[in-house]
Amino acid sequence: MHKVDLNSDLGESFGAYTLGMDSAIIACVSSVNVACGWHAGDPMVMEATVKLCKERGVAVGGHPSYPDLMGFGRRHMKLSFDEIRTYIKYQLGALMAFTKSYGLPLQHVSPHGAMGNFINYDSEEAAAAVCTAVKELDPDIIVIGNAGGYMTKAAEAMGLRWASNVFVDRAYNDDYSLVARGTPGAMIKDPDIAVERVVRMVKEGKVTSITGKELDIQAHGVCVHGDTATAVQVIRDIRAALESEGITIANIASVIG
Repeated sequence: MHKVDLNSDLGESFGAYTLGMDSAIIACVSSVNVACGWHAGDPMVMEATVKLCKERGVAVGGHPSYPDLMGFGRRHMKLSFDEIRTYIKYQLGALMAFTKSYGLPLQHVSPHGAMGNFINYDSEEAAAAVCTAVKELDPDIIVIGNAGGYMTKAAEAMGLRWASNVFVDRAYNDDYSLVARGTPGAMIKDPDIAVERVVRMVKEGKVTSITGKELDIQAHGVCVHGDTATAVQVIRDIRAALESEGITIANIASVIG
């Protein structure tokens, strides 16, 4: 029987600015990646998001990033091993204050944006820094990495629990990296195409790259970004399609056991 986590990046509003449709999306997913205040989010938004997850029975994970509010965490920063390690601990620690107050565990960590791309596809050392932070903070936290990237390998080498996330609304390059935003075809906006891709990734372990190459891919979790115009409809369609195929939707801890 196939089982998969359906997750989304939420809690990305900030101050007077509202981004995404968090309440509607939380009703459709099994896990949430919560912004920790450095690329988006703030303490009020973090607490409200955790509270909503508690009410809906949805698992909470951290979505840490570079300290880049102006650039939404999408600009690369050159950091040392210890800077990455401590930045991850700092952000997860802040989110854990809210999960603890609502009686929830911090289920996982899934780094955002430029940091996520760097640690998954460009730097084994940076991936090890993130995993070291998790091991020092709470080794029960699941490390979520992009399929085919360094994060899952680093977590496994350190004896941490890990899971492989796939992106239904992003196109893949031949090396498993995500096609850069702004590139034609980078975002999968057609709900029908998104649904077809995700069912195939979960059931067959296959995805077609932007050049047409067939890639083997492991899908413990499926991430749909919550800040696109069609996000809610895409997530609803994906959930319905997965369930119609006999695929169980469950949080990532349940998926990997």
